[in-house]
Amino acid sequence: MDLALAPETLARWQFGITTVYHFLFVPLTISLAALVAILQTAWVRSEKEKYLKATKFWGKLFLINIAMGVVTGIVQEFQFGMNWSDYSRFVGDIFGAPLAFEALIAFFFESTFIGLWIFGWDKLPKKIHLACIWMVSIGTILSAYFILAANSWMQHPVGYRMNPERGRAELTDFWLVLTQNTALTQFFHTMTAAFLVGGAFMVGIAAFHLARKKHIPVMRTSLRLGLVVMIIAGLGTAISGDLLGKVMFKQQPMKMAAAEALWDGEAPAPFSVFAYGDVEKGHNTVAIEIPGLLSFLANDDFTSFVPGINDVNKAEQEKFGPGDYRPNIPVAYWGFRWMIGFGMASLGVGILGLWLTRKKFMLPPGLRTGEEEVPHLVLFKKALSPKFTNWYWIIALWTMGFPLIANSWGWIFTEMGRQPWVVYGVLRTRDAVSPNVSQGEVLTSMIGFTTLYAVLAVIEVKLLLKYVKAGPPELTEADLNPPTKIGGDDKNPDRPMAFSY
Repeated sequence: MDLALAPETLARWQFGITTVYHFLFVPLTISLAALVAILQTAWVRSEKEKYLKATKFWGKLFLINIAMGVVTGIVQEFQFGMNWSDYSRFVGDIFGAPLAFEALIAFFFESTFIGLWIFGWDKLPKKIHLACIWMVSIGTILSAYFILAANSWMQHPVGYRMNPERGRAELTDFWLVLTQNTALTQFFHTMTAAFLVGGAFMVGIAAFHLARKKHIPVMRTSLRLGLVVMIIAGLGTAISGDLLGKVMFKQQPMKMAAAEALWDGEAPAPFSVFAYGDVEKGHNTVAIEIPGLLSFLANDDFTSFVPGINDVNKAEQEKFGPGDYRPNIPVAYWGFRWMIGFGMASLGVGILGLWLTRKKFMLPPGLRTGEEEVPHLVLFKKALSPKFTNWYWIIALWTMGFPLIANSWGWIFTEMGRQPWVVYGVLRTRDAVSPNVSQGEVLTSMIGFTTLYAVLAVIEVKLLLKYVKAGPPELTEADLNPPTKIGGDDKNPDRPMAFSY
């Protein structure tokens, strides 16, 4: 009981709650910014009303999401000064550098150009206005890169030296921190996973409206775009996950072993489909495995040796001194499987949906539909029955949450699989907490933040439901005829800029 309520444990819970909650908004913000930019580009090029309606509809959902992401992100950064002051003192010289770049460059892009995009519909020519949303998208991606570079340094510290007099790490090679393979592979994996979230979000909402036979032209377009994005991002996530796994095996062998509940090293090493064991005794009592697959995933060789949990724990005890260097094995093992399972389920729904709604030239003439009609779901040469069609729309709607679950468990696995280190091999988690923050103070702040986030979650869901149900807006004459010069075509200088929503 004392351990469960220890300041270190409570601080970890608080940081975990705020981080996972914040990261629900991050991938959707990154992907929706780019998808809205793509839809607006399609409108600028074709001048078709369905693309403009789609831009405004998805843009509104994007704005709700990014507002919540910014608020929760600022609170998350406060954690370093609140509960993790010893961590901040130890790595502030290094960790602060990419975060400063994120604020000065990436956040500047986002905040400046999102303001121009929101209020510039009737004041900016459409190509300049389009450039604004693309700059917002670039800003979100840059922001993610700098933050992931900082996190990657915690996973694999490089480009630094220890100052024994001051008892802290000091930056020696900022470029290496930004470009090490951990940062590059983690960025690739996070971006593809983010677009899987955005694609599923778009597909789910489009399926909701198509099942109701509402806003059909816009939702047909949105469904198609979302399905294509889901498939490309899903495949990209699988490829990038494989690359990241190989990097992880070399840099953090304990994390790979824990992800597979591999207690003792084997050659070849099997991939675990299901395992149940005794953590204290260090072995599995039930194991369903695929022979040699883990060796291939780790080394591109079906016969190579992969060290187990017990092997790595012994090696780290010899290197770092007495102690238990194992993470929470059940969390690492099942978190890894939840991540893969929900991610691949999303990819499967995307592939099935793209085939069921394939292009007209691939369908028999009698099953082809127009822009104003709900597409038939055609498996082979016959449309699905109304019952199965309805089931697909329901599955597509529920799939919206699958990539979010996969993303959340992916980060839980990434961070908890590194324990007991906060900076791998350099600083232990127990040495990173604030020494003068009491149990009661951490518990009070954790309850306060959790309650506040619960309230914000209700607000977020209600706002999204309200605008999702409302559907795309009706277009005005001003929407269809944007200004041809900066400042708008209206000669009245006192006329305020119009908010587009």
